Amino acid sequence: MAKSNNIVHQYFKKEIPDGKILLRVNPIQLKGTEIWVSNKGVEMRNLDFDAAIFEDLVADDFTEVNPMEFNLYLSGLIE
Repeated sequence: MAKSNNIVHQYFKKEIPDGKILLRVNPIQLKGTEIWVSNKGVEMRNLDFDAAIFEDLVADDFTEVNPMEFNLYLSGLIE
């Protein structure tokens, strides 16, 4: 199995009235991290996906984005 530091993650974002969802997907292991940003703060959780994750993201109107915003929230540099 490939080491996790050799994997190029994919990043997605969805804006909704209550805030935004930022998502990092490991396309090899089908695992990821979700960051939910709202006026109540920032929440993070780890997720496991199935093979249909990319079709699901398209159906749910997520947009593929660059990793900068996700990583700023992940590191705590923005709240």
